[in-house]
Amino acid sequence: MKTLTTASLLVTAGIFGLSGCASTGTVTPQYVPPSTYQNYDCQALSQEYARVNRYVAAARNEQSTLSASGVGVGVSAGRWGISPNISFGVGKSNDTKARDAKLSRLYGERDAIVQSARIQRCSFANGVKIYGE
Repeated sequence: MKTLTTASLLVTAGIFGLSGCASTGTVTPQYVPPSTYQNYDCQALSQEYARVNRYVAAARNEQSTLSASGVGVGVSAGRWGISPNISFGVGKSNDTKARDAKLSRLYGERDAIVQSARIQRCSFANGVKIYGE
């Protein structure tokens, strides 16, 4: 009875621990100066904006922040008798930092393109919001 209560407590603690790790947070754009795109005309800015948005969509669809390798349930026999085992194979993915850095750079480029398009009064930039607006 005592091992069953201990096992149920471990399962409950594991579930609460996993739910606390599920948040991904927000990615802040890296600063890219709008002068980078000052020699682009409206058509080139529009094409560049579409290209960066495709990269953003691809980066968002990369592996999520949690990588699950499974849950193991078993029974072990040891010095103190037979007892149940429960193991969780969940951890932070190694690709998360690289993906967040890539998204940060892409968001910065996209904001710089929109700012440059606003300076040149390009029509596609009307109503497009940048970070902090």
